[in-house]
This record gives sequence, structure tokens and C-alpha cells, in this order.
Amino acid sequence: MSPAVAPVLKPDFKWPAGIRGALSLTFDDSRPSQVEQGVPLFDRYAVHATFYVMPAAVRQRPEAWRQAVATGHEAGAHTISHPCSCNFGFSGSRPMSLEGMTLEMMEAEITESDRQIEELVGVRPVSFAYPCGQKFVGCGERLQSYVPLIARHYLTGRGWRDEYFNAPDRCDLAQLAGVEFDGTDFEQVRPQIDQAGETGNWLVLAGHDIGPETRAQVTKTATLEAICAYCRNPANGIWIDTVGAIGAFIRQTRSH
Repeated sequence: MSPAVAPVLKPDFKWPAGIRGALSLTFDDSRPSQVEQGVPLFDRYAVHATFYVMPAAVRQRPEAWRQAVATGHEAGAHTISHPCSCNFGFSGSRPMSLEGMTLEMMEAEITESDRQIEELVGVRPVSFAYPCGQKFVGCGERLQSYVPLIARHYLTGRGWRDEYFNAPDRCDLAQLAGVEFDGTDFEQVRPQIDQAGETGNWLVLAGHDIGPETRAQVTKTATLEAICAYCRNPANGIWIDTVGAIGAFIRQTRSH
């Protein structure tokens, strides 16, 4: 995981006192390990994470997800059916791929997702993660970006497997970079956190399952423990919080 050289910020953008840069921990698909292993870990450090949830999965553990939200974690949106390109093998088992969708169909996906999430956990999402990091519907001459749709419905939209920091003074909140950290050790992540602090940027890390094992799409608990301890040390000057909280601060600061 190696984001590109961090952008230089305009001098008029200021983080809160004592803060040099920001970090958000985000996880997709509302997998059981997120509430079983992730939430208790984060709660021990008083760290709030963003979980991009899908209603069908939340419905399997509604009490656990409601409790996570009640303790300050963010329930973001991730659509109903997780539509991705037809070029993914798993798309064949889905009702529709992105190439066969329209903006109207995508809007129906996200509005129904929001309705169900609010019904299940009591809050309406303000953050969204693009399934598979893909931001289009249709194909060829009919292809359209659905970024404007996300900008209209949400405060933030997060990508996947991106390679850059988010410059808080000018980033597009509807297209935040999400840097994968499944399978990484703290020694691999720390240089990026330090660089965010040194340059005043916002690093958004993106994972899936949470556990001690090393396998595909698992963020290691040891890595998360070390990140939380490091960022909770005021000497390091890192604001670790949800995408919604940091995104709201950035929008408010830029509007003044």
C-alpha cells in the first residue's frame, strides 16, 4: 500500500488544535467479523470506524449493528445488491451488472438501501462506498458516471484500491480515495499515517473482514490494535474518526 506523494495544502486550511492529519478506518459489506471482532476492539480504544453496510447482512445481526451505531460507529451505505462490472466472475450470480444499469436503477438501489438501513439501525447514511470502487452505469456510448448521484444523496462517497491521500482543502468529497489495507502489518501502514500527519492530509483505509488470520480480504486485528494505540496518542497528532465526522468538518471548514 503506497499512496502517491501527498499534495501540499493551502495555508488557509486548518485542522482542529493539536491535529496534524486525519485517518478513517472503513470496512465494506457488513460482514459478521466486523461486529464480532472489530467493534469490541475499537471500543476499547474509543475509536470510531465507518462500516459500509448492506441491509440483508445487517438483518442477520440487527442488535449488534444497532449497538455499534449507538456507541458512535458509522453505518454508511453500499447499495442493496452490490452491483459491479459484468467482468467480475461473481457478477453472474447477481441480478444486474453495472453495464446493464441506468442512473434511475442505481438511484432506486441507494434510496431503498438508505430506507432499510435507517429502519434497521435508526440512522440514515451520510456516507457511501462504491461497490468494487466502480463509479459508472451502462457501457459504451451509454456509459454514465453515477458520482453526481452520490454527491446529491450523500456527504461523502469512497472509492477502493486507490493510490492517493485526500487533500482536505480541495478533495471531491463524492470521490474520496480508499486505500486497501486488508492483509497489511502496522509497519506497512504506519509510513502512510505518518505522511498524512506530516503533510496535513486525510488517509482513508479500506478493508473487509477483521480477524487474526492472514488471508484474502481480512484486516488483521494486530494491525488495528497498533493503529488505534498509535493514533490515540496525542503526541502523534492524528485525528482518527469516521468518514462522516471528518467529511462534515472539512465541508464546514471549506464553506467559511
